[in-house]
Amino acid sequence: MVLAAVEHGESLSLHSPLISLTILLLVVLTLPPLFERIKLPGLVGLLFAGVVLGKSGLAVLNAETETMELLAEIGKIYLMFVIALEIDLARFRKTRTRSLGFGLFIFVSSLAAGLLVGRLLGFGWNTALLMGAVFAPHTLLGYPIVNRLGVMGNEAITVTIGATIFTDILGLLLLAISVSIHAGEFSLFSLVAQILALAIYAATVLFGLDWAGKLYFRRTGDEQGNQFVFVLLAVFLAAAGAQLVNVERIVGAFLAGLAVNDVLGEGPVKEKVEFVGSVLFIPFFFVHVGLLVDLPVFISSLTSSLGITLAIVSGVVISKFLGTYLAKLMYRYSWHEILTMWSLCLPHVAAPLAAAIVAREVGLIDETIFNGVIVLMLVTAIAGPIATKAFASQLAVPSETAILKSTVPLEPEVWGQNNKPHPPTEGLHSHAFTIVVPIFNPRSDQHLVETAVLLAYHEAGKIVPLAISRAYAHMDDPILVDDLKKCQLMVQEANDISQTLSVKANPIVRIADDEATGISHTAREQNANLVVMGWNEDTTGVRARLFGTTLESVFWSSHCPVAVMRLKTEPTNIHRILVPVRDLMPKTIRTVRFAQLFADAHRATVTLVHIYDRRTPKANMLQFKKDLEAIVTHDELKAVDRIKTIAHDNVTQTLLRLADNFDLVILRSMRRRTAGGLMVSDVTTQLIRELTCSIVLFGEPHM
Repeated sequence: MVLAAVEHGESLSLHSPLISLTILLLVVLTLPPLFERIKLPGLVGLLFAGVVLGKSGLAVLNAETETMELLAEIGKIYLMFVIALEIDLARFRKTRTRSLGFGLFIFVSSLAAGLLVGRLLGFGWNTALLMGAVFAPHTLLGYPIVNRLGVMGNEAITVTIGATIFTDILGLLLLAISVSIHAGEFSLFSLVAQILALAIYAATVLFGLDWAGKLYFRRTGDEQGNQFVFVLLAVFLAAAGAQLVNVERIVGAFLAGLAVNDVLGEGPVKEKVEFVGSVLFIPFFFVHVGLLVDLPVFISSLTSSLGITLAIVSGVVISKFLGTYLAKLMYRYSWHEILTMWSLCLPHVAAPLAAAIVAREVGLIDETIFNGVIVLMLVTAIAGPIATKAFASQLAVPSETAILKSTVPLEPEVWGQNNKPHPPTEGLHSHAFTIVVPIFNPRSDQHLVETAVLLAYHEAGKIVPLAISRAYAHMDDPILVDDLKKCQLMVQEANDISQTLSVKANPIVRIADDEATGISHTAREQNANLVVMGWNEDTTGVRARLFGTTLESVFWSSHCPVAVMRLKTEPTNIHRILVPVRDLMPKTIRTVRFAQLFADAHRATVTLVHIYDRRTPKANMLQFKKDLEAIVTHDELKAVDRIKTIAHDNVTQTLLRLADNFDLVILRSMRRRTAGGLMVSDVTTQLIRELTCSIVLFGEPHM
């Protein structure tokens, strides 16, 4: 059999689908992290790999094989879908008018620059129009930076994020019109017919998929697998439908992303959809782009055709600045805000590159222009985030008054009677402070139960020890009977622990199809104020990212805060607690309040630490510390012993060094996001993996 396979020859071909896929997976696994270590975007590593492995290098991969073309096409469609999926529609709705205005400023200035550059380079009006389609859209690579700096509440940032919708839609509309004109004879009638067909198609996708998605998700409940397949079907159905009206598939994918954006929200299905694209299909697309690069022509574009490349790059940079300057004149933003907006609009990675690929395929642009777009992507992908970090750090932090107004009213809904006075006894929180404690292993969960008992004792509340047995088809199944007996013993042991402090316990044994559903339903039925869970599974591996975990599902579905604990010592040995404070947003402040409750119950002290960028102005840092001190004083957080502010560029390593002097670190649960289709590093995830002391991951109900 082996000899026959060798004689056949196909199994050993470098260009066989299996070998190509293996090489692609190896590239995706190794190159992006290596390039990120040298402070370059991971996608640059993927492009580099494509050039090295393609026709201009080792010729190991061939961009024209059916396998590569299929994977690249899926990646291109998935990329546009994820771009639309990541748009924060809630933020957009708050500033839709100004977002529309700023989006139009950017689009008009970019279109004018594209037309000007195209005509100056000697291209026809249609190709010049296509240049505008490449210049207009942008990729929010700087989003994680402004999020980390805590300036997401700044209106200028929100307006910029909202404007992305308009620049991307209008840019893709230009692409559709330009390609349509290129495909046949141009006439006013055909142009009107094309726009009308596109409008009908867009309305059908936006409203039809939104309606169908909400209906399907409502009927399927927690069936995440089927919901995931529905989302994939929606995007590829929309992409295929785009061809029926002579529109590029990436336009349909983008519209599908907007359509299901509200349907998915920030739930686990959205995270899985983005994750699959981020680690597989989208990186394949960027490698394919590298394969398309003709290295001699690319070098020529940097030497003999340098003027064309400079015209493309400078056209984008100047047009984006003009658009943001118009916003300054219209909306009276400060120079720091305008420069931050400009830097956010600068990276041209996802939609512009996809548009250039389409234009190259249909013959609208030649290799020189295509390579100029590659240079544009590399320059802006590197310069944009650097500029965002420099300018966004100059923005003022939220004012103390605004913070207090936004956080104080939420206080009674979260914590019990000894931390803050309750409002009038009515509604869900007119009962004793209730903590649900899921128990899976009596030995490893003993510290967990002891902590829950201490918290309940401090709040004069009760605990609900919960043991869950997996459901079977027959309720008299011997395995189920044995499981129920074990569950009864586990909750009884927890009940015995609660008696040591005379804390009331209400043990519950539940049969459920899955653990997460049983936990969240019990917490809702008991009107729980807090769910305390143990850390008994891998939450950072690939399997967890693809298929989800019990912790992830409970975080997403619970109606009340969830504290996941990995305790390395007995609760009575916890005396020093470290709480990183990244910003002064309401969720961060409520995490500090939880730390206060935990410290009070354990007779411990809390140290708050804020690690800021070295470029942050001293005045801003002093104001941040002053506002944080005001919040601590206002809320009477007496367990907060110290507030530290540290200037350092590496947040993770600084926190790891500080944690050596503490017994426990309390982290706020953060969802991972993608930028331009590539996964963004998550400080919380790295800390969870490397911290050696006890950890509490605190999360709130999904909003």
